[in-house]
Amino acid sequence: MSKVSTADFRNGMVLNMDGVLYAITEFQHVKPGKGPAFVRTKLKGIVNDKNIDKTWRSGEKTEAVRVETREYQYLYNDGESFYFMNNATFEQIPVFPHQVERKEFLIEGQNCTILFNADDEQVLYAEPPAHLVLKVEQTDPGVKGDTAQGGSKPATLESGAVVNVPLFVNEGELIKVDTRTGTYLERAK
Repeated sequence: MSKVSTADFRNGMVLNMDGVLYAITEFQHVKPGKGPAFVRTKLKGIVNDKNIDKTWRSGEKTEAVRVETREYQYLYNDGESFYFMNNATFEQIPVFPHQVERKEFLIEGQNCTILFNADDEQVLYAEPPAHLVLKVEQTDPGVKGDTAQGGSKPATLESGAVVNVPLFVNEGELIKVDTRTGTYLERAK
């Protein structure tokens, strides 16, 4: 672990604060007209999933954790762990359910990103891609003339996730979904 100054803050940087790891999701350098400059941050707990706001004095130092992201293929879930495989070495690793983000979008055979602590090779978390093309397994049929207000309806996807889709989307169609927000983006071609 190395010490970093507030001037080095970047989105995605992982900080060790009192033994708990937090990732910077947002930061802003503030120079008020009166008083010293400071940095306002929004942090997301990697292990505990807590979101906190913290203000740092300009130039203040804290511990940064060196992390690495690697592509792994999701294999299966045995009820206790999710199993992922390194595509280059074919090594399989188990990941605990609390370390898997947005698991409702996981499909066997899909590539995912796993974040590792580079110092001790410990898995911090795994997440699916930001955008996925998924098949609509079940949804109510849209009624003709019901589109005046641009409404939406729930649709169950092949992964098991439920998202709201426009009324014109039917069963069997492929749609593009933003997994970070769980929202429909567009029909897939």
